[in-house]
Amino acid sequence: MSDQIARLSPLRRVRLRPDPWSLGALVIAALVLMPILSVLVLALTPEENIWPHLISTTLPRYLGNTVTMMAGVAVLASAVGAGAAWLVSMYRFPGVRWLEWLLLLPLAIPAYVGAYALVDFLEYAGPVQTGLRTLFGWHNARDYWFPEIRSRGAAVLVLSAALYPYVYLLSRAAFREQSGASYEVARALGAGPLALFWRVGLPLARPAIAAGAAIAMMETVNDFGVVEYFAVQTLTAGIFSVWLEGGNAGGAAQIAGVILAVILALVALEKVSRRNLRFHNLGRHHRPLVPVPLEGAAGWAATAACALPVATGFVLPVGVILSHALANSGGWADPGLVRALIHTLSAGGIAAVLTVAAGLFLVYGVRLTGRALPRLLLPVTTIGYAAPGAVLGVGLLIPMAAADNALADTWVGLFGVDPGLLMTGSAFAIVYAYAVRFFAIAQGAADAAMGRIAPSLPMAARSLGRSARGTLTAVYLPLIRTSVGTALLLVFVDCVKELPATLLLRPFNYNTLATRVYDKASLENLADAAPAALLVCLVGLVAVGLLARANR
Repeated sequence: MSDQIARLSPLRRVRLRPDPWSLGALVIAALVLMPILSVLVLALTPEENIWPHLISTTLPRYLGNTVTMMAGVAVLASAVGAGAAWLVSMYRFPGVRWLEWLLLLPLAIPAYVGAYALVDFLEYAGPVQTGLRTLFGWHNARDYWFPEIRSRGAAVLVLSAALYPYVYLLSRAAFREQSGASYEVARALGAGPLALFWRVGLPLARPAIAAGAAIAMMETVNDFGVVEYFAVQTLTAGIFSVWLEGGNAGGAAQIAGVILAVILALVALEKVSRRNLRFHNLGRHHRPLVPVPLEGAAGWAATAACALPVATGFVLPVGVILSHALANSGGWADPGLVRALIHTLSAGGIAAVLTVAAGLFLVYGVRLTGRALPRLLLPVTTIGYAAPGAVLGVGLLIPMAAADNALADTWVGLFGVDPGLLMTGSAFAIVYAYAVRFFAIAQGAADAAMGRIAPSLPMAARSLGRSARGTLTAVYLPLIRTSVGTALLLVFVDCVKELPATLLLRPFNYNTLATRVYDKASLENLADAAPAALLVCLVGLVAVGLLARANR
């Protein structure tokens, strides 16, 4: 046996050595997957098993509300997003070129900001009810009926208004990729506008609509600010209740495990629903769609139909927040706002740089190595984007707190000085959670950008003596710097808006813009929350502008 090993060729011996790129890729994948695995371990081995209590009391309510909200948001966001995409793709009407991009603007508004603005606008002391009382001479709430604002239905409306652009963006691309010949044949057979949509457009765009609806449902599960403000008890709200109010980390992990199961079931259902759907365009026969002009009342009706989601999801929240921000000019000089801005820029910036760097390293390492394990782990690392922030908070805080305490005790025993909580007592845990949550964005951008580079270029660099690192810096990075910059910006913007993970992982007296908005608005102090909310929205607008530019 020893003779056989001795006779191995030098190349074979080199392949048996640890590959630093493969090892690095495995380490990054392990760090990304660790919070998810931690949640599963904690859920299966809790210190206090309250699973029977959860099943017999609150879990059915949490799960029922979550599923109901997911279904409601999926239906409403799909109807609005796909309907608007159909109108701007198939017809020409007044303002369509502006509305085509304005329909993306609600992506810049965090859903919790929309919730605060809607309640402020429609509550008893708000402008709507005040105007109604003045107009009709009513004196108090007993004189008239007004729908309940803080309800599950209102939460579905707010989330749908914030999330329909996901469906709209994917549906619009699907409609525009369809051949105009299909519609010409349908019209020749007597199909009217409604039949064209139901029998031709909708079936062909169904995969894109399903994908957009799945993203909207995942974001609904992740939401905490809206459901907490409207007092809707979902699974995510249950994590905060069981852990922070009940003091049971194991129970919170068990609820987090249920959320993971719901998310995985949703992803599997979405993939199965599209498994047998295959639509192809033959290049020789493909003709682009020719939009049909709409004039008169029909054209203005289409304009109003597309303008309504923009008004609900963008104009209303921004208008309410802006009015409060301008009325409270002294709030802009509040030291708390300045600290929250610094924390947001530092934590989000560091997380964006680390996430994109790790995504580049992982994708490049997988491309270099011939080993199967890193290639298998590459798509698995995107699961963090599907995992809600509250789940990541549970998966990170409990093991990190234990590690922090063990490290502090060891340090005190060795040196007699207490170093404090190095990970959970700083922004480290928040940055880690951001990196895991949005790693899929960085990884996807790096993989797509590197895939567009001809293989002959890096091969030529290697043949000229460049190392793997030299090829990355001299060939890949100059060619993909635009994609890298886009990924940095998108990850940063998502970090700025992230609320559940930040709430769970922030140290004492540590605020970001998102948590400051939540803290102030939860105390019904929208005036002080407005400056921070406006800053969050402005950052989101940058990302929407970039997205619109990329999809022109």
